[in-house]
Amino acid sequence: MSISTLRKSNTLDKLLASVQEENAPQEKKSYVDERLWKPELDKSGTGQAVIRFLPAKDGEELPWIKLWKHAFQGPTGKWFIENSLTTLNQKDPVSEHNSELWNTGLESDKEIARKQKRKLEYYSNIYVVSDPKHPENNGKVFLFRYGKKIFDKIMAAMQPEFEDETPINPFDFWEGANFKLKIRKVDGFWNYDKSEFDGVSALSDDDDALDAIWQKQYPLADFHAPSNFKSYDELKRRLDDVLSGTITASAAAMIDEDVVETPTFKEESAPSFASTPRASEEDEDDTMSYFQKLANE
Repeated sequence: MSISTLRKSNTLDKLLASVQEENAPQEKKSYVDERLWKPELDKSGTGQAVIRFLPAKDGEELPWIKLWKHAFQGPTGKWFIENSLTTLNQKDPVSEHNSELWNTGLESDKEIARKQKRKLEYYSNIYVVSDPKHPENNGKVFLFRYGKKIFDKIMAAMQPEFEDETPINPFDFWEGANFKLKIRKVDGFWNYDKSEFDGVSALSDDDDALDAIWQKQYPLADFHAPSNFKSYDELKRRLDDVLSGTITASAAAMIDEDVVETPTFKEESAPSFASTPRASEEDEDDTMSYFQKLANE
């Protein structure tokens, strides 16, 4: 820019415009992942949709991926909501702390460990066949987050309990089956017991259309990317901040990081988190979303 151009430019207006832009009310950032699809309930408290679980994306072995998370509120009122390093088969400070509590043998310590236990989520690519609440989603590919209840239904389809039932691969384009998602509220929580797979059918008779769907799928391996996990030391600092040194003396006396193993707690035995109602197993996904919302406020 020449000195003559600088002289002619209205720098004052530009500066004032910049200040006004900076001081303007900022739109609140959304933490919604637009890749994720989630059904909605109607006014009667029920919801339904038809989805199709899709095969593994090219280069990936499985059509689902697991993600362990911890979500609990400490005595400080602060929330701990983080991906667990146990997802990557690494040591996790929360799991170690829970083991220390469990190994004291005290029921009060076991109760704390249950409240802080890790939660399991599954993610798969899906094709939305019918979404009555949001028909604009029909015919689109999304990621679907679900819990043990729906995963058990998938496994039951692949490994039926009775001899007169034919195993199916729900993730197959040609010999899979649509999943009729039926949701109702039981004791205030979402229940998926009525959900079921339809009969075997091809998602489409057009292989070009199926290829187009396949190409739109999202990589599941991204959920295990190191960038999605904090380091052990970072998680430990966060845990200490949330607990503020509330480890019991009996638990502290029994700490042995080399030999303590993480206990396996039954999903149905999970007690309530502080200040929140107990979530049923099938409502765990929605509970995690609720915890995340609280932590972000």
